[in-house]
Amino acid sequence: MPKRSASQRWVKGVTTDSTHPPARTFTQSAEQIARTMARRNVSPKGLGSGLRMIQYFINRAGKSLPAARRRELERAKRILQRRASASRTGRRRARR
Repeated sequence: MPKRSASQRWVKGVTTDSTHPPARTFTQSAEQIARTMARRNVSPKGLGSGLRMIQYFINRAGKSLPAARRRELERAKRILQRRASASRTGRRRARR
């Protein structure tokens, strides 16, 4: 399979205004990243938006992302996923 050129990467052409992480957010610990991405002023559309932004950052970095940083970002995603799951189950219980 031929190698793609940089201009053909889908992630390069994405423009979004749904998440507003402060500068240097993705260089912090997983707990700090998750806490920041869960805030309403950063992810006004909810936790799912924060999760997508972390995944977008991983995709954008590609192969140049060091393994240790990738692990930390994946941990941040898992923290947010657990938080989102807990909030969904809490809402279901409240409706009954």
